Amino acid sequence: MAELAFDCVDVAPERYGVAPTMIFKLRIAEATGVRVDAIALRVQMRIDPVRRQYADREAKLCRDVFGDRSRWGETLKPMQFAHAAVMVPTFTGSVEVDVPVPISYDLEVATGKFLHALNFDGDPVAVTLLFSGMVFERGDTGFSVTNVPWHAETTYRLPPSVWRDLMDQYFPDSGWLRLRRETLDELVTYKSAHGYATWEETIIALVRRSAEVAR
Repeated sequence: MAELAFDCVDVAPERYGVAPTMIFKLRIAEATGVRVDAIALRVQMRIDPVRRQYADREAKLCRDVFGDRSRWGETLKPMQFAHAAVMVPTFTGSVEVDVPVPISYDLEVATGKFLHALNFDGDPVAVTLLFSGMVFERGDTGFSVTNVPWHAETTYRLPPSVWRDLMDQYFPDSGWLRLRRETLDELVTYKSAHGYATWEETIIALVRRSAEVAR
C-alpha cells in the first residue's frame, strides 16, 4: 500500500484565468517505491489567523471580522478558505501537481474581508491544507483502491502579496462591493440628483457628508 506525504511548495496567481484563481503547487511523495496509478484528490483549505502578528492598520480593518483586539483571544478562530479537487496522474517516487483554487473578492465573505485588510508586505498567512480522496494502485491481483489517510495535511505560509497581486490583476486599483438592488436604486437616484459623474465621486460625497454630520 502506498505511503504518501504531501507538501505545498508554491502558490501563485493564475495569469490567464477567466476569474481570479490561485494555483497551489503540491508535491506528493510515495515512500515505499510502489507505482501509484492515480489519485482522486480532494483538498480542504483553512486559514489560521492566530498564527501571525498584526499591525495596527490591519487590526483596525479586521475589526469587522474578529472584533476589537482585546477579544482576539476568543475570536481568532480558523476560517474555511476553499475546497478543491484534482486528478493526480501516474507516478513513482514523487510528482508535482497544480491545484487551481477560485478566489472571491466578495467583502461580505469573512476570508475576503480578512485578506483585504492585510498589508501586502505583512507577515505570511498560515494556510492548512487537509487531504482526502482515493488512491488507485495496480498490483499482481489487479487494481486496488485505498483512501488517502485522514491525517494527511500540510501547511503553507501564504504571503499577502500573492492575494493582492491576484486582485490587482483582475480589479486594478479597485475593489468590489455587492449591494441590494433597492440600495443601488437609491444610489442611482442620489448620483443623478447631485450630478456626480462617477460612482467613486458619489460614494466619497456620501462619506464626507456622514463625517460632517458626525462632527
